[in-house]
Amino acid sequence: MPRNRVLLVEDDRGIRFGIRNFLVGRDYDVEEAETIKQGEEQFRQNRPDIAILDYSLPDGNALEVLPRLKASDPSIPVIILTGHGSIDLAVRAMKEGADQFLTKPVQMQALLVIIERLLDNQRIRQREQARTTTQARTGPVDPFIGVSDSISALREQVTRIVTTDRPILILGETGTGKSVLASWIHKNGPRAEEAFVDLNCAGLSREFVETELFGHEKGAFTGAVAAKTGLLEVAHRGVLFLDEIGDVDVQVQPKLLKVLEEKKFRRMGDVRDRVSDVQLIAATHQDLHESIREKKFRSDLYFRISTIPLTIPPLRQRSADIPLLAEFLLNRFRTEMGAPGVEIATPAMRALQEYSWPGNVRELKNVIERAILLSDRHTITPRDLRFEAEGDTVPSGVVPTDMTLEEMERWYVEQILREENGHVDSAAKRLDIPRSSLYSKLKKWRV
Repeated sequence: MPRNRVLLVEDDRGIRFGIRNFLVGRDYDVEEAETIKQGEEQFRQNRPDIAILDYSLPDGNALEVLPRLKASDPSIPVIILTGHGSIDLAVRAMKEGADQFLTKPVQMQALLVIIERLLDNQRIRQREQARTTTQARTGPVDPFIGVSDSISALREQVTRIVTTDRPILILGETGTGKSVLASWIHKNGPRAEEAFVDLNCAGLSREFVETELFGHEKGAFTGAVAAKTGLLEVAHRGVLFLDEIGDVDVQVQPKLLKVLEEKKFRRMGDVRDRVSDVQLIAATHQDLHESIREKKFRSDLYFRISTIPLTIPPLRQRSADIPLLAEFLLNRFRTEMGAPGVEIATPAMRALQEYSWPGNVRELKNVIERAILLSDRHTITPRDLRFEAEGDTVPSGVVPTDMTLEEMERWYVEQILREENGHVDSAAKRLDIPRSSLYSKLKKWRV
């Protein structure tokens, strides 16, 4: 992970030396400057993660350069230091865009806390900006697309509980859209203006989950060369989404339970309690009751996180929703892939509805995206569909009727070849034609 870069603009060598050594010892890279001119050049050229400016410098003061720095990159936090602080000066600095105003002598630990908080806020804003940009390009993702009774019931249930900040447990098979629903709940809930932080716990080791959630102090274990902020701190006052919570190690589970009950936790290697007020949204495809019986999941944690259980139905139980879902995905891919005229033919849509969808909505997305890439026409036909669980074939009984005679012949020959695992002799026998004739057709079609 790259080290955070600090630009320190200070003409007093003693102060500069002290701050630099303190921050370097906490795993920061520090770039130094003695004047406004030097500081402004380094700011533009090197783009630090955060800047610390002395108010009074040989060639001017920080308030003169602050508007130019903010105009160059408003996302970079700026801290101003001064030996002669006043309320009026602090107000003026904040109006010009300063993120913090400190008087000398600076308490190093307080400075470190401020730097970490500003950088955490910066990361949150960057994530939010990235999410907003994605949604502006693709449109907001609606987890309730469809007309089936099951998705309508889920929509009604979520609408009733979305304003709460109690723990929520989302249940559903892999690929049903649990993370999409969690994101929607955050966006429409009481913590919408705060951070949404997610972690997929599937297959992660106990050590990794623990350090990701709680963070650690420098030297807490071998390889901990610097302190690390955990996701619980980043998500403070916001929403923490733990996907596949059933995979969380049983040794980590009581620590997570303590956070939910007391809103307190400790970094690894630390003795000080930290406060984290988060709404937990958890998700799993596992049967947690079975995991409790097998001693893989704590019953007290289960009862704490399952205050509000929500179940997303699998796609095979909501085939009536597939046309709307397919059109939604197609519209998104039209924009992303530059294919504005692509449509799904009626036989292909019928094939989509008759397929079993073991991978649920995620698999539907993959099938449609693949079909757009493979199709050489503006219409997606059954022969463009590649289903992952049925040997790349269209579901049995679905025969395309929107092709020319030659296209139908090619589609049928390809179907037989797939069923015969590519063996030309076997396919020729089933087609009741000479092997040489089949080879000629395959060569003509470049199959």
